[in-house]
Amino acid sequence: MEASSAETPFNAIAPPVFNGENYKVWAIRMEAYLDANDLWEAVEEDYQVLPLPDNPTMAQMKSFKERKARKSKAKNCLFAAVSSSIFTKIMSLKTAFDIWNYLKKEYEGNEKIKGMQVLNLVREFEMQKMKESETIKEYSDRLLNIVNKVRLFGTEFADTRIVQKILVTVPERFEATISSLENTKDLSKIGLAELIHALQAQEQRRFMRS
Repeated sequence: MEASSAETPFNAIAPPVFNGENYKVWAIRMEAYLDANDLWEAVEEDYQVLPLPDNPTMAQMKSFKERKARKSKAKNCLFAAVSSSIFTKIMSLKTAFDIWNYLKKEYEGNEKIKGMQVLNLVREFEMQKMKESETIKEYSDRLLNIVNKVRLFGTEFADTRIVQKILVTVPERFEATISSLENTKDLSKIGLAELIHALQAQEQRRFMRS
């Protein structure tokens, strides 16, 4: 009789693969995966498998075999759970314990640094105001330059935040256009390109009158 899908052994499920991004999420998932396969002990502790004594008992032989196999399986599991570029960095490491700690040191620290860089960029974005001498294009390009740096770090940054930023930081000379937009549109739903186009149109009219 064939085994049902519900009876598929857990270790037949492939581990989550780490490609260098979102280390913290991968580490949580990987720890759960290893624990479910009874391999986490070999990763968490750098235990030694002591040689068997002379005339070992069956229980000693079984324990020796299991502890040795657990270390080998854990190491193999971690090798299978990283991209090829990361594998080249860890392939010379001897134990699952060493591999896990190398990845933690290498990538958890990177995420903390990345988080601080994103935070600094968001603060920089929040501090921006349009200068009297700037055009809308120059100001929006300056904002987008900061936002695109945030997005390159893998952090979401919605266009609606840029729209809100422009609406509250442009000089008073744009009040007429903003009031007109408020009377005809829902400003919470207006697109970034549409807003910039409307403000540029006022800018052009003003330039033609000057």
